[in-house]
Amino acid sequence: MTLFGWTPSVAVEDLRIGGPDWADEDDTLRVGRFEGSARLQRLLAGQLELTRAVVIEPEIVLIVHEDGRRSWVMDDTGPDEPTRLPLIERLLIRDGRVRVDERGRGLTLDAAIDARELAEGVGDEDERSGFRLEGEGALNGQPLTLRVLGEPFVQLRRDRPWRFRAELTGAGSELEARGQITRPFDLSHFTADLSLSGPDLANLYLITGVVTPNTPPYSLEGDLARDDSLWTFNEVTGRVGDSDLSGDVSVDRVDDRLRVEADLRSRSLDLDDLFAVLGAPPDPTETASPEQRARAGAMRAQARLLPDAPLRTERLRTMDGRLDFRADEVKHNDLAVTAVSLGAALEDGILGLDPIAFAFAQGELNGTARIDATGDVPQSTVDLRLAGYPLEAVIPARDGQPTVTGRALGRVRLQGPGASIADFAARSRGTITVVVPQGQMREAFAELLGINVGRGLRLLLSDDQRTTPIRCAVASFDVRDGIGTASTFIIDTDVVLAQGEGTLNLRNERLDIRIDGESKKPRLLRVWSPITVSGPIRSPSVGVDEAAIAGQVGLIAAIGALVAPVAGVLGLIEPGLAEDANCGALISQAR
Repeated sequence: MTLFGWTPSVAVEDLRIGGPDWADEDDTLRVGRFEGSARLQRLLAGQLELTRAVVIEPEIVLIVHEDGRRSWVMDDTGPDEPTRLPLIERLLIRDGRVRVDERGRGLTLDAAIDARELAEGVGDEDERSGFRLEGEGALNGQPLTLRVLGEPFVQLRRDRPWRFRAELTGAGSELEARGQITRPFDLSHFTADLSLSGPDLANLYLITGVVTPNTPPYSLEGDLARDDSLWTFNEVTGRVGDSDLSGDVSVDRVDDRLRVEADLRSRSLDLDDLFAVLGAPPDPTETASPEQRARAGAMRAQARLLPDAPLRTERLRTMDGRLDFRADEVKHNDLAVTAVSLGAALEDGILGLDPIAFAFAQGELNGTARIDATGDVPQSTVDLRLAGYPLEAVIPARDGQPTVTGRALGRVRLQGPGASIADFAARSRGTITVVVPQGQMREAFAELLGINVGRGLRLLLSDDQRTTPIRCAVASFDVRDGIGTASTFIIDTDVVLAQGEGTLNLRNERLDIRIDGESKKPRLLRVWSPITVSGPIRSPSVGVDEAAIAGQVGLIAAIGALVAPVAGVLGLIEPGLAEDANCGALISQAR
């Protein structure tokens, strides 16, 4: 030890700093030998500035308890402050090791650390560096590797940045940063060019602690910066699935809680990439991970439409924030969506979605949703309004001509518990309503709604394209425990009044609807049999009750044989006594 002079020095053998009792009796720091010298002028001014430090065989053990306590912090009740070490103009490290055990995330790391005076080649790439930290471990049961290379710690000054490169691979994600610490050994300020990629953005939660949505495979890059507790990731560009993504993200700690602000934009959005955020697997023929392709195949095999991926409620309770997303253009899709705008606000475990806005080539869908994730099972409320959506976009054309035209209005109001969208729908209560105030239907199909066999089939077989007005159509379902029962189901045309009954089952995603039609004009060859709409919601089958038809024809034939041929014919005549529905009242009630 040298205490006199302008750079007093000290040497210590077998230095140990113990850890807390709960840390399995592991010392936080062990050093085989430490040599250091400091500037006397700085010491007299109350500042520590080392001109030289040599650390031989250091072993650092950093343990984070499940409840968040950190073994290297004496008073862990205050805010999480970044590491700030004194300036060391010349730092040498020999045969060092760093061991990390973060029990809450299942993170372990065992790394070697060395710092030399001169840059030298390390690893297969033979990169020149003076500082090296390389290690392996695990994150949530998956392999983890970390590599940090930097300039030699020689002739460092506070006003000269220290440059580094870091690579992290784990939890299915890959991160690479090339940057600089603005003031050496002050880790509260640095900048870097960051690139990251992986099969699902949600995996980043295990690495960063920031809640990110489920996505298809992604590749992003941008400017990362830290300023005390504020982290920013700006000028972000890249792709998520088959969509481009750009924008800015910030993460700050406010009142000891993480707060995330994000403003994101897509110039050309692939719609199924957005639906992946809701837990739906992306199109397996496009950009998707093997796990997502398997999930998509399982949903197709089960004819399921609603995603059953669980919402991670425990993650939503860890942070607050705000997201604004807009897509200026949407790639060609079956729903004819042309633009999207979404807003999300997360506060104390309650997620509000406002707006939910989808623009179509004709029409729009707007609404809000609220997810209360403060309990083990989320409680959700959804209110969506559809305006002006064209029927010809969902009802197939025949011979190149639309069978039905018109603009649909709709509203979905549901609430209830559920750990996923499918679970929520299966346990929900509320109403689902669709209204067509007016439109046109091919007369052949309108006649068949009343099973007017003679006229309907003749018009179809002759390829008659004449239409009849739809005065109104209203379908309203009262939903209880995921089963919607038709309270109103009416299709009123100039020639037929059709009324229906049945269920929309959100538990198994199936329809079971029977439609009875009455002609408004006398018709020959009218058979009384309901039209049936049944099967999976995503691909229902339309047919008739064949047993009812067979029974009626057989009965009429028997009567005709016993009484007279004219009596048999009379049994097939529709007198045409149906009256117009009160469309104004029906529409007003449905809304």
